[in-house]
Amino acid sequence: MKIAQGITIALAALTLCACASSAPSRETQNWWRTTGALAGDDMEGRDTGSAGYDRAAAYVADRFQRAGLSPAGDNGTYFQRISFNEIEVTSEGTSFAVRYANGDTQALHFLHDIAVTPTWGLPERIDAPLVFRGYCAAADITNVRGAVVVCFGTRRTGQTLGAAQLEAATAAGAVGLMRVDDTGFTIEPPRWPLAYARTVILAESARTRAIPSLRLAPEAFNEMARASGQNGADILAHGARGEAMASFDMPGRFEARFATRERSYTSDNVLAVLPGTDPALANQPVLLTAHLDGYGYGTPVDGDNLYNGALDDAAYVATLITFADARHGRGFRRPVIFAAVTAEEKGLWGSRWLAAHPTVAAPTPIAVLNMDQLRPLYPLRILTTLGLDESTLGQTVRDIAGPMGVEVRGDLEPERNLLRRTDHWPFMERGVPSVSFLFGFDASDATAAAAYRDWYEHRYHAPQDDMSTPIDFQAQADFHRFYFALVEAVANADERPEWAAGSPYRPGAR
Repeated sequence: MKIAQGITIALAALTLCACASSAPSRETQNWWRTTGALAGDDMEGRDTGSAGYDRAAAYVADRFQRAGLSPAGDNGTYFQRISFNEIEVTSEGTSFAVRYANGDTQALHFLHDIAVTPTWGLPERIDAPLVFRGYCAAADITNVRGAVVVCFGTRRTGQTLGAAQLEAATAAGAVGLMRVDDTGFTIEPPRWPLAYARTVILAESARTRAIPSLRLAPEAFNEMARASGQNGADILAHGARGEAMASFDMPGRFEARFATRERSYTSDNVLAVLPGTDPALANQPVLLTAHLDGYGYGTPVDGDNLYNGALDDAAYVATLITFADARHGRGFRRPVIFAAVTAEEKGLWGSRWLAAHPTVAAPTPIAVLNMDQLRPLYPLRILTTLGLDESTLGQTVRDIAGPMGVEVRGDLEPERNLLRRTDHWPFMERGVPSVSFLFGFDASDATAAAAYRDWYEHRYHAPQDDMSTPIDFQAQADFHRFYFALVEAVANADERPEWAAGSPYRPGAR
């Protein structure tokens, strides 16, 4: 099995490092073993609602219990159960093609060239003309009634983003929207294939309906543009530079058939608490979060269809366990809640549910210290901190990282929208000061930059996020030292964290 082999190789590397002046600690080796257990093939990628996820949740609960943490879920258990509804567009029975006026046909390979956001009420088929309307601002979308509108899929501040494009296309009478990847968005480059096309909502949520929203790979768009007498690469380059793009109608019709499958299931947050020692602070818990779910089985990449999710985010659930083991029941002044949450990859649903439904043993926290997007691929010299300047937590982060020789930075890539893409965000929305972290690097650091690019191009949300990923174990040990000290500082502080006066996220600011 590939995971067992990966653990063997990685631990052998750790052993070899023992001859160096700074050998990895036993704690770091145990952390990697725990990561391997959670990312093992037998956990089947821990997809929300799967048997593999349930096995992983049971494993985490057992580790929390053995570490001396008390249950903080429903009815005295370690589990907080959440009910979901899901709709999936299945590969079997789904097809896409463009049929041109000259009789040529361009087949589009589902999940490789094109994808669709599943919605309830998705039509069984589309047969409609294609029109390109550039950035698809409301003023751009003219003469589109009954057509599928192709748009430049920008993610850049100041340009028309996907939700506004969909609203404008719907209002203009289009029957579908197709967004072409922005190849110039290199800070998080688009990648294909996609694992699958699924939409997950809480069982209590309304089933919203919309015109089909599709995503198109640049190579497929270039062929469509060429059939229209246009240079697709030039069009996308103009878009990447924010330059004007001309609208045009394409000499073909878009034909699509959609096959869907619906199901309902439950999935659990795993919640535990390290009780506090100061009765006066018993109602001021500190919440530690990392997401337990992954992608599970999906589209094969290089013959591998199991998305193990080792660094996203098994490794940081392993950090929660490592911290619990280190404390072994020894509390801080404030209670500390440990939360391995579900359905992050499907829309932050586990953390959204926990934020809206605190349990008796896990009440609303005074602070959230989240772990996701970390990835110790190179030395920890720079720590990018999401939410850094929004509360006094930022100064606490600086106070701990500074003596370690770690530079603390705010998010230098806000267009990635990472602040709203991780599990601290639902708590920030409810007025709780929160931070989350990434390993940063300078562009001049060629080694770190190459490791970062390799991760996003070949491992992020791919089967290759497994135990074969080259890890800087000293960097991980350094992060543990930082994170554990941060938890202690916040949990033992005389004062609870406060929002910065100028933060747009503080309660009452919006």
